[in-house]
Amino acid sequence: MSKAFTKETDGEDDDGPVLPALPAGGRNYITPQGYARLRAELLDLIDNERPKVVEVVHWAASNGDRSENGDYLYGKKWLREIDRRIRFLTRRLEIAEVTDPTVHHGSDQVFFGATVTYADPQGEEQTVTIRGIDEADSAAGEVSWIAPIARALLRARVGDEVRLATPAGVRELEVLAVRYPAPPAVP
Repeated sequence: MSKAFTKETDGEDDDGPVLPALPAGGRNYITPQGYARLRAELLDLIDNERPKVVEVVHWAASNGDRSENGDYLYGKKWLREIDRRIRFLTRRLEIAEVTDPTVHHGSDQVFFGATVTYADPQGEEQTVTIRGIDEADSAAGEVSWIAPIARALLRARVGDEVRLATPAGVRELEVLAVRYPAPPAVP
C-alpha cells in the first residue's frame, strides 16, 4: 500500500487544547491586553511563520525524494503544528468576551481582573490577579477566573471571609485588599 494512504499517527490532526478547556456553556473572558496578545500571535503565525515554513517545504519538495528529505518531513510536521495553533487561536478569539478591569478601579469588590491580597488563618498572605483562561500566568501570580481560588474570591469584598475547598479540607481566607488597574488618562 502506498504511504499516501496511511495515517502517520493517531490524533495528529486533533485540535486538543493547549490551554485549559472552557467550562460548558461558559464564556471566554479576557482582558483587552490578553486579547491583543492572542491576536498578535495569530497574525504573526498567518503573516510570518506559516509563509516561511511553506517556502521551506516547497523548496524541499522540489529536491526530489520526499521520503528521506528531513527538511520536507520536518517542515510538514511544523506546518501542521502552526495550522493547529491557528485554528485554536481563531476559535478562542471568536468566542472571547473582552472585559476591561479598569471599569472597577476603586472598587473593594472582587471581579474579573482584580488583584486580590488574602490571608489564611495563620496570617500567611498571598496575592493573585484574576485573568482569562488563555492569559493567566501562574509564574506572575495570575490565576484563571475558573480556578478554585478565583471562584472562591469572586464577588467578595475587603474584610469578607471566603471558604476555599482544597484536597486537604476547607480553608478560610480573609480578603485584605482588592486593586484594579487605573483607567487610561484622557488627553
